[in-house]
Amino acid sequence: MEEKELLEIEAREKEQAKLHSKFTLRYTAIQVTDLDRALGFYLDILGMKLVTRVRVPETKGEFAIVKSEGAEHWLEINWYADQEYQSGNGLDHIAFQVEDLDEALSELKQKGIEPISHVRESKNSRWTYVADPDGIWIEIFQKKD
Repeated sequence: MEEKELLEIEAREKEQAKLHSKFTLRYTAIQVTDLDRALGFYLDILGMKLVTRVRVPETKGEFAIVKSEGAEHWLEINWYADQEYQSGNGLDHIAFQVEDLDEALSELKQKGIEPISHVRESKNSRWTYVADPDGIWIEIFQKKD
């Protein structure tokens, strides 16, 4: 292959890479039947550190974020007051961080993927959810500067 052809291929690959948002797996969320018991396991048994614990009025529940020392990935532990828990269905959702939520949603829409909830916002981030082919919720979120 000639150098000119290689340069053209490289230019096309760079242009193609610009068309795709960077999706970075940031955390995993699980659903539990007893938040205090779960925290006892993850903090006392596995040695993770509690980052935050928050009450969620919309679900009459609570969640906690725990993290292993030095890790970038964290675990979100969710407890919902009015939801029946089924053993084995503990995966709540998987979260991917993007640089630009609106751009990522536009890209997903072009691929036939629509959000399953409205965009939500906190002081630290904006997020929404899509579903994978099996119905597992995938959170797409953007950190605020």
